[in-house]
Amino acid sequence: MMTKRQTAIAVLTVAILATEAIPALSGGRDTDRTRAGRDRMVTTLAERYDIHDEAVLRAMARVPRHLFVPASQRRNAYEDRPLPIGYGQTISQPFIVAYMTQVIGVTEDSRVLEIGTGSGYQAAVLAEITDKVYTIEIVPELAMSAEEHLRLAEVDTVRVRHGDGYYGWPDAAPFDAIIVTAAAPHIPPPLIEQLKDGGKMVIPVGSPYLTQQLVLVEKEKGRPRTRNLIPVRFVPLTRQAEP
Repeated sequence: MMTKRQTAIAVLTVAILATEAIPALSGGRDTDRTRAGRDRMVTTLAERYDIHDEAVLRAMARVPRHLFVPASQRRNAYEDRPLPIGYGQTISQPFIVAYMTQVIGVTEDSRVLEIGTGSGYQAAVLAEITDKVYTIEIVPELAMSAEEHLRLAEVDTVRVRHGDGYYGWPDAAPFDAIIVTAAAPHIPPPLIEQLKDGGKMVIPVGSPYLTQQLVLVEKEKGRPRTRNLIPVRFVPLTRQAEP
């Protein structure tokens, strides 16, 4: 017998998936199987991980994750784990995507910067909540493929730039929220500068290929306050070589 909380989650999940159906997509159609996969994924997010932000759950239910992974990985697209996307990079675990989005409190009015576009999936999730999403990818091939993934998923509001994310996107700042999807040895000062007063940033901090800490940065009166959230393992933040 389900508890009241489980019943509420089930009703919310069904309502989201019923009202937010995605049309068939070229290059990887949205089928009963992929929709069922998203259904299970969203239920897992709500029940196992207590992802409770309705906007986040709705976004996760809408975005076709199978379009953001290599064709060889599509059968695994809705499993709760990261998947390889080439060039030594991964698409993050669905829980991590949802958790980071929930932590920074994205709303329809938020101006958001993502560092580490990867496949484009995190940017697509953000774009379901706000139309002001900027994302930077240092690997040119991934930046190009992310734009193609976003096009196939019919996401046309994300601005993609190829470049070194350490320095952010100054001409688009300030940002209400910043998501960094690669581990840095420290919090890049340019990103703190580009965070709006009252804004939030979430970033994995620590040594490459070891367990890192997901850190929440909140900027108040020009000063950053940090708090460790959960242990994580991200690929390292890649930098351009110094001249």
